[in-house]
Amino acid sequence: MWYQEGILRVSKRPLRYLLAGVLIALSCFATAQEYPSRLIRIVVAFPPGGSTDIYARIIANELQVAWGKSVIVENRPGGTGVIGTQAVRQSPPDGYTLLFTSNTGHVLGPLLQDPRPFDAVADFTPISKALRFPLYLIVHPSIPTRSLTEFIAFARSKPGQLNYASSGQGGYSHLTAELFNAAAGIKAIHVPYKGAAPALQAVLTGEAHYLFNNIGTSQAFVIAGKLRGFAVTGEKRSPAVPDIPAIAEAGIRGLENAYTWLGLFGPAQLSPAVLGKLSTEVIRIMRLPDIAKRVLNDGYEVVASTPAQFTRDMQAEVATWSRVIREHGIKAE
Repeated sequence: MWYQEGILRVSKRPLRYLLAGVLIALSCFATAQEYPSRLIRIVVAFPPGGSTDIYARIIANELQVAWGKSVIVENRPGGTGVIGTQAVRQSPPDGYTLLFTSNTGHVLGPLLQDPRPFDAVADFTPISKALRFPLYLIVHPSIPTRSLTEFIAFARSKPGQLNYASSGQGGYSHLTAELFNAAAGIKAIHVPYKGAAPALQAVLTGEAHYLFNNIGTSQAFVIAGKLRGFAVTGEKRSPAVPDIPAIAEAGIRGLENAYTWLGLFGPAQLSPAVLGKLSTEVIRIMRLPDIAKRVLNDGYEVVASTPAQFTRDMQAEVATWSRVIREHGIKAE
């Protein structure tokens, strides 16, 4: 406000801004109230049957129950996740086409390509990181060691004589092993396989000496004595295998944030109201007792992060793996 010729006048500009803000808030509220009004598609950028597909369907079913609207999962594999991911990227940001994916396809995949097909953070709206799991260092019993420290000492004493399997060139198991080998001072030969199953089989037969794999498919073989489990990545022990130490406990740093995760995204510029409604529901769903129990039984850990935390985590992850890829000269197959 200001004074002119002794008359008190009130500026209309702040009032105009206030009214605009009220209209925006009402519009967002209306959008949130209306959403969803029709079928929602959750695109999975991988084939049916894997962890990404299974948990996408669990979330889709719970959303359908909560909202009374059809929620379907559509598998669009190909290009290490690029085909399905691009389909969501190019969709309207209205909340009716979503992406459920892993950091293998969403973060690592584009980092290995030049030019990058998409930006993992800027080209999408992170909704919630649903769950994560550490990678499990498993070793063939022919290696005469019984602990992580013994294994590191043994591997150091035989530079270039051990080999490690991975699910593929540039995949998460490959980059995690590269990070571990560098931090532990180990020189070993990389043998990439076409998927996690043949990589695991290679270690079971002794064709490969060690592998970073998930707990769910590895622990049964450890219990049976067909493999030895020495450590997990991450900042702490996994509740799925509480007797197995984290790698950091041996003084090996740099793998505290080496997790595989599964999360939900929308296209860039998703409405804040729709984003809030989706993230609230996913967080609620992942914390349901039956689902939390299933996650634990599968060897995973519920995260249920907010959009802001999910964004920060991905930014840090992109920086870490970009450095590993650059320093080790890793290229896509």
